[in-house]
Amino acid sequence: MAGKQEVPTALTEQQMELFNGETLVLLSTVDAETNVPNVNAISWVKAAAADRVRFSVTNSSRIVANVKANPNVTLCVIGLGTVYSIAGSCTILEDKMEGVAMPLSNIEVAIKGVYETMFWGAKITQEPVFEKTYDLEKAKALDEQVYAAMLK
Repeated sequence: MAGKQEVPTALTEQQMELFNGETLVLLSTVDAETNVPNVNAISWVKAAAADRVRFSVTNSSRIVANVKANPNVTLCVIGLGTVYSIAGSCTILEDKMEGVAMPLSNIEVAIKGVYETMFWGAKITQEPVFEKTYDLEKAKALDEQVYAAMLK
């Protein structure tokens, strides 16, 4: 009988590049009030290191209350021909980031496991694509502010 395969606890270089691009990321938390799983699409996400991912959301977001009540989360990303679920535990690094025009929290996920969760016998042939629907110049400027503050 084959031994149990060890689960990676860090991202590969390719996975880090995927997180550091403009990739659709789904965040699963446990709702602080109902204790029911909750999934949100988030946009400000970066791999801070192979074993840590940071994301930023409005500090009044339900996500912040959820991770304060239960820091265990899963990040889901579609790319590199498959689907990855990255399980980890959150720490709120800043309730309100300095140097950003919006009231955003900076949250870090310490990775506990990186799982390939694509169903058997298939591969992703086209990654999700999205476009921003507000002023692109303002969006770019805000993105630059957020990423600079998130990764300092």
